[in-house]
Amino acid sequence: METIVVYLDNMFASLPKKPELEHLKQELLFGMEEKYHELKRDGKSENEAIGIVISEFGNIEELTAELGIHPVESEQVVKVPVLTEEEAYTYVAARRSWGLWTGIGVFLCACGVALLIGLDTLFENKNTIVADKGSMLGLVGMFMLVAVAVGMFIYSGMKLERFKNLEQGFQLPYALKASLLRSQALYAPTYRLSLITGVCLCVLSPVFIFATSYVNDDFTPYGVVAFLVIAAVAVFLFIYYGNIQGAYTKLLEEPKVTAQKKEEDRFIGAMGAVLWPLATVIFLFTGFVYQRWDVNWAVFPIAGILSGMFSNVYHILKRKNVS
Repeated sequence: METIVVYLDNMFASLPKKPELEHLKQELLFGMEEKYHELKRDGKSENEAIGIVISEFGNIEELTAELGIHPVESEQVVKVPVLTEEEAYTYVAARRSWGLWTGIGVFLCACGVALLIGLDTLFENKNTIVADKGSMLGLVGMFMLVAVAVGMFIYSGMKLERFKNLEQGFQLPYALKASLLRSQALYAPTYRLSLITGVCLCVLSPVFIFATSYVNDDFTPYGVVAFLVIAAVAVFLFIYYGNIQGAYTKLLEEPKVTAQKKEEDRFIGAMGAVLWPLATVIFLFTGFVYQRWDVNWAVFPIAGILSGMFSNVYHILKRKNVS
């Protein structure tokens, strides 16, 4: 039901705030709820019921035309290209593919580090020759996985090159916007589930470090291996499903993007480009040099907190300057 409410809110977002429109919105919501519950009683799944309801009630263009109500126009009309349905859904497919390959690449990078730690730990108590071979095997495996991952990053990035023109602005026909809103509404439960699953995996992943450390300190690196793999799965979920959601958000966002918003995006991107690689370097350095795998995992949640803190401070300072 929440999906239907969100969909209806988005459909009415571009229309003026008038009493008759609010009344129309409530009537549509009541009818959609009735139809939804009827379909559920007939044995339809939630996604099937939502899809049917949105298909039957989703087009409000004719109703608003009869009332003589038109979408609110922006103060400055900028001539931008109009996207076709094929272009829009091709972009969604490209973002989905980009998320898949990038997510797998990140997963392989994490698995490469986990492989290095695992093999180094497995052979460290052997004689010097065997230990060196184990470490070398781990290094070779890590670099091979990273090389494959880099290839995936390049390939996925090239697939999005042809959509750079979207940054200059675009328009969506009303029917296409309604279709994208329906698709986004149907995808919303999947996105929420992936987000919840990813967060739960991130929260639970350090448990393996604590558990192995509790059993025996010598087993702590194996806990780190499990931590890296599980965290990598979570990151894959964030990247893959987040990119699909991001595609819909990009297509349905307001066409006017302010210079201030672009500046904020650049700042956050630049900060992340420095903060997260630095956190990774600290994690690996303290692990291999000082063998502090039991506590150095905390650098990643700390980096996340710092990232959010810097972003909030930046927004506060910008608002203060504007006022």
